[in-house]
Order: sequence, then C-alpha cells, then structure tokens
Amino acid sequence: MASARAGQSGDQTYPTGMVIEVTNSGLYCPAGDFHIDPWKPVDRALITHGHADHARPGHARYLATDGTAPVMRHRLGAITLDTLPYGETRRIGGADVSFHPAGHVPGSAQIRVEVGGEVWVVSGDYKIEADGLSEPFEPLPCHGFVTECTFGLPVFDWAPQAVVAAEINAWWRANQAAGRFSLLGAYAFGKAQRLLSMLDPGTGPILTHGAVENTNDVLRAQGLRLPQTIRVTPGTLARDHPGALVLAPPSALSATWARRFRPAATGLASGWMRLRGVRRRRGADRGFVISDHADWSGLNRAIAETGAETVHVTHGYTDAFARWLREQGYDVRIVPAEFTGDSLDEDDTS
Repeated sequence: MASARAGQSGDQTYPTGMVIEVTNSGLYCPAGDFHIDPWKPVDRALITHGHADHARPGHARYLATDGTAPVMRHRLGAITLDTLPYGETRRIGGADVSFHPAGHVPGSAQIRVEVGGEVWVVSGDYKIEADGLSEPFEPLPCHGFVTECTFGLPVFDWAPQAVVAAEINAWWRANQAAGRFSLLGAYAFGKAQRLLSMLDPGTGPILTHGAVENTNDVLRAQGLRLPQTIRVTPGTLARDHPGALVLAPPSALSATWARRFRPAATGLASGWMRLRGVRRRRGADRGFVISDHADWSGLNRAIAETGAETVHVTHGYTDAFARWLREQGYDVRIVPAEFTGDSLDEDDTS
C-alpha cells in the first residue's frame, strides 16, 4: 500500500513491497521517508553515484558515500550533503540503511534498506568485473532486488578488461606509426579514468579534454592514481604532442575543438559498440566494447547471488529481461524510471 506521506505529496505510487515503493519522484522508502536516486526534487535523497542521471540538483538533503561526495559537490555545487562509509549502518526513521560497493565507478554504491527484517537492495548502476579503479561489486543477500538492465540482452557479452586494453594500446601504436593522432571518446566521469588506467603511458603523451581533466583533478585529490595527462587548452598546439592519444567526451570528437589534431583516427569506447552499425552511425573509425555496466551474464550472476525471489528491473531492456527472469522462476516487475543509463548521446552518463 502506498504510504500516506507519499500520497500527501501528490505522487502516484506503484507498490513494490513494504520496503520500497515507486512514485513519480522515484524510488521511495515510506519507513525512512527518503528517496533513492530521485529524478524530481525531494526532501531527502540517498544517491548511489555521481552520474548526472542519478545525482540530480534540487534536493533539500543528500546522503551518499564518502567516495561519491567530491564528484557530487563538483557537479552540483553547494548542496547539503552528508556521507556514509561503505558498510556502516545508519538508522533513518524506521529503516536501517547502508551503502555497499557497486563496481560501477569510483564511490558508486548499492543501497541496502532493511525494515522489520525485510531487506531490499537498490543496485543503482553496477558491473561485476573488477576494474582496478572502482571498489569491487559486493553481492548482497536480500528479499527484493532493484536492478538496472541497461545491457539486458544476450548479445551484450564483455571481453575481459585486459583484452580490451591490449586492443586500445595496439590501435594507439598503429596510429602513431602511421603519423596519426588517436582521438578516443569516453564519458568524463568513470569511463575516462578507467581507460586512463588501461593505457600504456610509455607509448606517448596522453591529452585530455577539460571535462575529463576536471574530473581527473577531483579523483586524484581523493587519492586515485592515474597516469600523467596534459589538459588541452586553447593554446595547445598539436605539433608539440606528436603521436598523442587524446581522450574526450564523445560529442567533442566531431566538434571544432578536435580539428587541431589532424590527421587522426577516432575511436569510441562503449558497450553499445557491440551492436553493428552504432560505430558507423557515430562516424568513428574504431569501436571498443567496454562498459561500466554489467553485461548479460553479469546481470544474471548478480541477481542469482542476491538470493532474491522478487526482482524489479529498470532502465534498459526491461520487457525482454523481465520475460527472461520470469522464465527462470523469479517474481519480476518493471519499474518505470527516468534514468538515461548508458547512452552515446549523453556525455554525462556512464
């Protein structure tokens, strides 16, 4: 049943159990009177990670992990933000809340909510492959699991990170030998830093777009170790950096900003590169299949490890993935959401 408090706010509710409900503002816990990653302004918002489709402006109070807080402040400015370390439980109203690693980007979390002995976990975005940068995904036993399914089709099957790293570095060396710059498109927070950790800095200089380097500065201040990079400024001359790899948001690759780096080969790093035609439509020379979201097998493994009987799927291939899970014996519902997930048209997401 929808809570009286949610009803007083004018939100329509879609009951998902006693612990978590879905309202027009987002996932809501009546016992604790808080929302998780809400897409409309609310009084108290618990945030899984710092990407713009999950950490939105306008909330009165925020709660996130210690590792997510600096990026949120960088992106949202002066907000009322409290933090909680991984694994520490806080009582909020009638709910016990804790944050646990999601493996998505540095500081990202799953949010565990327990009310009267019933446990629900809201995953946010996650991946189960350890990337050496983000805190590794932690399976959480629960009764109900709210999972993304951005890549919830069998076609999405990721190669190990080391394999993709070898592909990118070989591409860079080949471009360098041919006298070309290597322009690589990746999201400014999370994906860009993951790629930096995969690059061989001995190959040549690594240049970064301002949006990438601003996030690098925030994460380096938190102690994240990244290779040396050079910020591209209006005064940057391409001839001073022969054979460089240039890391930038995808939209920058076709902008005036990138025209100084000629001749060049362009690449895109995304899970969407698994689909034929996406790279061609975006005008890139090369696509590298790598994502900060779980692939098909990762989603299935994560769900199985929770032991949850009730699963709610959101943002992604929800209809197809829900049908599959029902065939596996799960009680499944689709949660309407306003998350964008992983999109090549959104430079600010994952």
